[in-house]
Amino acid sequence: MRNALLIAELSLREAMRKRLVLVLLLLTAAFLGFYLFGVFKLEATLDQRALEAGLEERSVTGAANLPVMYAAMFGMYLVYFLGALMAVLSTVGAISGDVESGVMQSILARPIRRAQLVLGRWLGFTAVNVLYVSLVSGALLGGVWLITGFLPPAPLLAVGLILLAITLITALTVLGSTLWTTLANGIGVFVLYGVGFAGGVLASIGTFAASPTLVTLGRLANTLMPTNALWLGASYHLQPDVLRQLGDMTRGANPIFSTTPIAPGLVLWAVLYALAAVLVAMWRFSRRDL
Repeated sequence: MRNALLIAELSLREAMRKRLVLVLLLLTAAFLGFYLFGVFKLEATLDQRALEAGLEERSVTGAANLPVMYAAMFGMYLVYFLGALMAVLSTVGAISGDVESGVMQSILARPIRRAQLVLGRWLGFTAVNVLYVSLVSGALLGGVWLITGFLPPAPLLAVGLILLAITLITALTVLGSTLWTTLANGIGVFVLYGVGFAGGVLASIGTFAASPTLVTLGRLANTLMPTNALWLGASYHLQPDVLRQLGDMTRGANPIFSTTPIAPGLVLWAVLYALAAVLVAMWRFSRRDL
């Protein structure tokens, strides 16, 4: 375990040195500034309309504040997407990159097992990605709260589910890095991410159209790649009652937000899925012919 933690520390430093991560951080800071400025202007517009209507103030969780609620939720969806992008791009060459460059030969010449190397890589990159998403989530929700006074009902639960999705994506990317080339791995993980999103869309359409076949297909896709289901579960905890009631009236027609909590079994499956991906990656790389 000591060797795995050492590799995790080295992976953490490597991720911080990558220009890709630096560029993503700079773009994220620009995104937060741009988005929160939009929220600021939105709040000013809503305040002006309330004054014109003869209202001294409006309820933070009332129907008059729906635009702010949607802005906060959609902002968190963008954080989830950026986190998934970060997880794939920072981890895509975790193993395959060193193999293709020839660096792996010098690493394995040292007293370290291949399984420890894979475990350390996953721990290091997971720490980077989880820290990134946590900071961006806190900055966005904190900014919205400071500007508008609105805070989702259960932000910690929502962020926790998003972090689990990011952890799973990182694990699958590390697994793919032990199986394929860097380019093929990146394409494969993004396809899986698309499968999860398609599952949410199919389930939404199936619920709205009362089509059991589409609902079943959506559930199968969410089982194969539960990241989108985890986001939908997170979106439930970001919505006040007024938004959930509005969503129930549309019979779940919105494929991005959900008015029902995620099933505990699906959360457990995502945890086991991530652990299994790491274990298979450790086993596969230990027996791979370099």
